[in-house]
Amino acid sequence: MAEQNLQRQGWQVYLPLIRQPRRRCGRWIEVIEPLFPRYLFLRFQSGHDDISPIRSTTGVHNLVRFSEYPATVPDSIVESLRRAADGATGLHYREPLFKTGDKVIVEQGPLAGLQAILVAETGQERVIILLEMLGRENRLNIKRDLLRLA
Repeated sequence: MAEQNLQRQGWQVYLPLIRQPRRRCGRWIEVIEPLFPRYLFLRFQSGHDDISPIRSTTGVHNLVRFSEYPATVPDSIVESLRRAADGATGLHYREPLFKTGDKVIVEQGPLAGLQAILVAETGQERVIILLEMLGRENRLNIKRDLLRLA
């Protein structure tokens, strides 16, 4: 909301977004959210631009300040954030939640609490894990949503 309202006022704003996995209602889903929650970057010229209306803009809580002066971030840092984002979507990406070889724990079902090793992903919602049970290593096909990193 702050980003849109500031842009309507003519400010140059950058809100870096990230796509990452989140657990919601027992399932892993991909969400898009701010890279720095509750913060965005605003370009202005100190001593030249009147920034007093910014604080009363809907969606803006406050400005980051050091004493009475607004905090500044070098343009090079903001540009490096822009370059690090995907060129097509403008999003930053977190590494996949699970990778082959990760130690995982089964969270639900009859195997809850057991530790395993992720062997492979078989589809969008299922993975193969290697679980030691009864003195043997067993490969099991299981829903990814039932796992968490150990």
